[in-house]
Formats: sequence, structure tokens, C-alpha cells
Amino acid sequence: MRQSRRRFGALAALLLVGSLTVGCGGGDSGSGGDGLEKETITVAALPLVDGAALHVGLKQKLFEAEGLKVQVKPVQQSIQALPALAKGDVDVIAGANYVTFLQAHEKGTLKLSILAEGAALTPNMMNVLVTPDSPIKSAKDLEGRKVAVNIPNNIQSLTLNAILKANNVDPTRIQYIQVPFPQMGAALEKGQVDAIHVVEPFLSDTQKKLGARVVVNGGGEPVTGVPISGYVTTQDFAAKNPKTAAAFQRAMLKAQQAAAGDRKRVEEVLPGYAHIEPQVASVITMPDFPTSVNTTRLQRIVDLMTTAGLLKSKPDLNTIVFQSKA
Repeated sequence: MRQSRRRFGALAALLLVGSLTVGCGGGDSGSGGDGLEKETITVAALPLVDGAALHVGLKQKLFEAEGLKVQVKPVQQSIQALPALAKGDVDVIAGANYVTFLQAHEKGTLKLSILAEGAALTPNMMNVLVTPDSPIKSAKDLEGRKVAVNIPNNIQSLTLNAILKANNVDPTRIQYIQVPFPQMGAALEKGQVDAIHVVEPFLSDTQKKLGARVVVNGGGEPVTGVPISGYVTTQDFAAKNPKTAAAFQRAMLKAQQAAAGDRKRVEEVLPGYAHIEPQVASVITMPDFPTSVNTTRLQRIVDLMTTAGLLKSKPDLNTIVFQSKA
């Protein structure tokens, strides 16, 4: 069972499956009152805690203080918003998972610009669960088993494989099965999979309803602190709207600091946009909210992806991280 005391950090923000798509609409394009190229920007956002700082910032009017109006377009997967970002139908994606977007950057689907970091892994923010009567007692017992993940060959299997290797487990002997997060508990209960790699709030819910137990701490070493998602735009948008991008970045960094400094601020916004009940929000494990854009930290996800073959070569993060000239 989960530890009764939870470390303050940030909820696993991964890709959440669903059927909603991003609506069009790029906001006002006229010059803002503070000399911004755009005074209204459209942000595609997921209903997960890794994007909580965006909503904290909206509540505290940090964007307004920068002369910005933010239109939020809810999405269920950051990958759904990728085409809209590339087309310019949305300006920023909140909670964009780095694996998908770094791959898109390498393939030339879009030229990525990271405005702010969103979330980094903390212990027990996403775990591997099994049923109470499962014969699986340890990570080694996962060999030859079916493990549910939200999307194969992405952040879940990437980080879990690193953990398994560190514990002398052969990841190639694990069969990853794609199951949407909301359906993982049912899949485990019905025996469709042997284990699930699941994030909050589904993690706590499955443990409560099924009495499921943890066999692998999905945020443990050697991946503790690895950045998993951020606030991204395209290099084209940043080049055409440098003052707007800089204003958004300043507001987001302040919002990240607010979220990192006071868990209650995160708990207060979760029910509204993430539809997480207040009592659940008060106990879930949250990830770290990085308060700067750190290329050394981001290099960790790049190194993991390169080692795993998810990137052919390491990109120059100095050209991907947005540098404000304002």
C-alpha cells in the first residue's frame, strides 16, 4: 500500500488518452497595450496536475500582470494538440510531454521551443500496481508479464525500463499493453493485464477500490527528478512574437514558483480543471514544479531517450529553450 506520508512534488503528468481534440482559434493578433505582438494567446491544456501552475497563474492574474489574456483549450492528450500547434491554431501547449515533442522536433514535424518546465518525476507519483493476490512480488517478477501503459514507447516505458535495468530486470521480456489510464483499474481487475503502470488520481483510486499494491516505485531512482513535461510553442511563434513569448515565460515561471511553494494553491485549482475531488487532491502524490528552465535538467530526458533509441541524436537544447531578449 502507499506510504501515508507523501512527498510534495508534482503529479505525473503524462499523456492522458481521450477523444477530445483541440479547437481552432488563435486569439487576437493585434498589438497589446504593453507592446506585445499578441495580447491574447491560446493554450491547449491537459486535465492533469503537471499543468496546474497554468491555472494557479490564471487565478493569481499573473498573465494579466504581463498584459496577456490566456484562452485555455482543454485537450485529453498533448499529442492531440501537436498538429494544431504546428498549424498555429494554438499558440502554446501546457503539459506537453517531452518524449513526443522532442521526437517531433527531430522529425521536422515542428521546430520546438520550450518556454517553461511543467513537471519532474517524484517518488510514487506513478507506480506499477498489481492485484492483492497477484504472484508478482517484485520487479523481477514482471518478466514475461503484460504491463499496461497509456502509450507504448513513451515516457512511461522509457522511465520504467530505466528503473528495471537498475534492478537487474530485463525490460525486453515485458509486454507493454496500451490501455487508457481511466480503464487500467478495470483491465487489472479483469485479468486482461498482469500489472498497470498508472498515474494519479487513477493510482490512488485503484489502490482504494481494488486494494492494489505497489511492486515498482515508478518515480524512483535512477529517474527521480527527470523532467517529463513542459510549456512549449514553436520556434516560428517565438520568433514572430518574442515579446509575447517572453511575457508568457515570465508569468509561467512565477506561477511555477507559486505552485512549488504552496501545495494548497495546486489543490485549490484541481477540482475546477482536472475534475479531481478536493479530498483526493489533498492526498495525491504530486511532482516537482521546476521554477526555471534548466538545460542540464532537460538533458536527462534527452539522454534517456537517446539511450533507448527514441532519438537518433541529441538535440542542442540551447536552441530549443526559449531565451528572452526582453
